Amino acid sequence: MAESPVDLLRQTLLRYADTDESVTGAAFTGSHAVGEDDRWSDTDLVLAVRGDLAPVLDRWTARLSASHGAVHHWDVPSGPAIIRVFLLPGWREVDLTFAPESHFGPRGPQWRTVFGSPRDLPPFPPPDRNTLVGMVWHHALHVRLCLRRSRSWQAAHWIEQLRAHLITLACLRLGLPFHYAKGAHLLPESVTAPLAATLVRDVGEPELSRAFAALLDATATELELSDPATATRLLPMLTTLR
Repeated sequence: MAESPVDLLRQTLLRYADTDESVTGAAFTGSHAVGEDDRWSDTDLVLAVRGDLAPVLDRWTARLSASHGAVHHWDVPSGPAIIRVFLLPGWREVDLTFAPESHFGPRGPQWRTVFGSPRDLPPFPPPDRNTLVGMVWHHALHVRLCLRRSRSWQAAHWIEQLRAHLITLACLRLGLPFHYAKGAHLLPESVTAPLAATLVRDVGEPELSRAFAALLDATATELELSDPATATRLLPMLTTLR
């Protein structure tokens, strides 16, 4: 069977890495690293870089622009490493992490070394539950303020953000992937059904108030499950936001 365009792209990227004297290691991460990718999956490749990252970033960016027609790229700092995210024609995404040799190594289970010597690195820490709880009451307060000020679009924004934090709290509580709601599809209906009622169908005040009331109910349930002691202190105040 013929190899897919994504497979061919990955092979090309590895050839670039193998011939780049500044690159001393390469590893796939994400779903492809553990054989769970599909035809919509991104390509996530980590490169161990000897010396200064900047010229290597420039060289690889020029390659992807000239040979693969990269339409756009942007950077995500990750400690001493830089993740450069590329958009290629056909909506193909390539995430290239350029890491100093001392920071080339797995921080989670989705890692497959192609060549090089990975270091033993601590895993990325989960989000702080107390901070998430703080975001929950902060966002709930700001929904109420926006509704009082007739700022409907801003209220809709805070509702969306609050729901996202509740999903993260639920994923943490149940031991599911929590970054970017990757475990949301695994949440039980007892969690997702109340959250479905919080979806905003329009930005009229009655609809926003309805969605907010449903969100406060879902918030109370999740806080009682995730952090009962804090819920005891917060819930009486949250009820006054209705």
